[in-house]
Amino acid sequence: MLRRVFPPLLALVLGVFTLLVAGAPAQAAPVTVTNGTQFTDTTGAVVHAHGGGVIKVGAYYYWFGENRNPDNTFKAVSAYRSTDLKTWEFRRNVLTQSSAPELAVANIERPKVIYNTTTGKFVMWMHKENGKDYNESRSAVAVSDTVDGDYAWRGSFRPPSGTTSRDMTLFKDDDGTAYQVTSAAGNADLHIYKLTADYTGYDSLVANPWPNNFRESPALFKRDGVYFMLTSGTSGWNPNQQRYATATSLTGPWTPMTEIGDATAYGSQTAYVLPVQGTSGTSYLYMGDRWGNSMGGTVNDSQYVWLPLTFPTRTTMNLPWYPQVAIDTAAGTVTGVGGGPYYNLVARHSGKCLDVTDNSAADGANALQYTCNGGLNQQWRLQDAGGGYVRVLAQHSGKCLDVDGGSTADGAFVNQYHCTTGTNQQWRFDDQGGGYYRLVARHSGKCLDVANASTADGARLIQWPCGTGTNQQFQRPAV
Repeated sequence: MLRRVFPPLLALVLGVFTLLVAGAPAQAAPVTVTNGTQFTDTTGAVVHAHGGGVIKVGAYYYWFGENRNPDNTFKAVSAYRSTDLKTWEFRRNVLTQSSAPELAVANIERPKVIYNTTTGKFVMWMHKENGKDYNESRSAVAVSDTVDGDYAWRGSFRPPSGTTSRDMTLFKDDDGTAYQVTSAAGNADLHIYKLTADYTGYDSLVANPWPNNFRESPALFKRDGVYFMLTSGTSGWNPNQQRYATATSLTGPWTPMTEIGDATAYGSQTAYVLPVQGTSGTSYLYMGDRWGNSMGGTVNDSQYVWLPLTFPTRTTMNLPWYPQVAIDTAAGTVTGVGGGPYYNLVARHSGKCLDVTDNSAADGANALQYTCNGGLNQQWRLQDAGGGYVRVLAQHSGKCLDVDGGSTADGAFVNQYHCTTGTNQQWRFDDQGGGYYRLVARHSGKCLDVANASTADGARLIQWPCGTGTNQQFQRPAV
């Protein structure tokens, strides 16, 4: 009897198991994404998710963003999904011009979606304009029962104070409380608002930490109990210096804004920071837009720049450049690929590394020697400047080794500064034998020198007439 019943039973169980497995996505394999490109979906069509945000539901990452008409006005908020953050499947246009009468002629920017576990609704917030100018400066809300379903329009409005609301983002804290961060007061301020329990309206203003700083494109995330706010300056479509601040409470106190990355965020602007959690931990992916409008095109010509954020300490952050980024969503790792080789520059007399003070990304941050420790602020890449000279770029910031003010004087300080065409940022590596080099500044003919031949941590780098001293000789082992 058991022999006669078991084969059909086994077939039924196996059939059900096969259906269940077929309906679930396979574990994502590691992928490599190339920066400064347009992405394509599984059909080969260009991915239009500009100014967007990502929410993870089950095994899938859902990416929402701007999709424009040829005249740059609103066409749709488009939704895509992926398990590996490279293979994007177009799901649908979840909000369109026909979703509400006021969307017929409009601009919708920076859509972000979060999930409300109490109401069971997916809630989208966005910046809404009239399609002609930036005079409306309103927030708007739409909701859906499913992450990639049609979103029902709930209207547009300004914050309770009546101030403007432009570039914005959403953040859901560990306790389920949701917040909107918006560029307010004509972009002069960044306001942090607590949302109502259903996430569809404003509850109260939580903080206005940087009045009159003119910041936009906010991205807010939390790591190890510390809130990070990453923003850009206001320069239209053109890229500019990104800055960030930290706090242990959203109400503050917040730190002042600190420079991060190079002077243009490598030609991009912050859209979102995505935590990628896996078996090896959590990494943080910078998602930036290289706007087509800054290159003579439109929003739909825009490219994407995705980079690994790194954290030298619990409250500090780097945005290094790599031409590609390797992502393993199963492991939770995001790492830079290519762009090297990268070198340490090790002073012969002290055995210490050329270092940018305090891991700073600021223009004018001191170049000094410090005990070698593997930090990105001690890693340097070389960029051809012609005539046998190179620019020497700090990997943590993308900024150049620079003789301050273009001075030709003995003892002039050497710092980091955003890269220019100046010859005070161009260096010739003169071979001194034994794997050591003198670095000769093109504008002055003088050598990079550890001041007073000091062996102490923190000794400044200067330029000085070239001699035979070992404090002017540097080894450059590849990292």
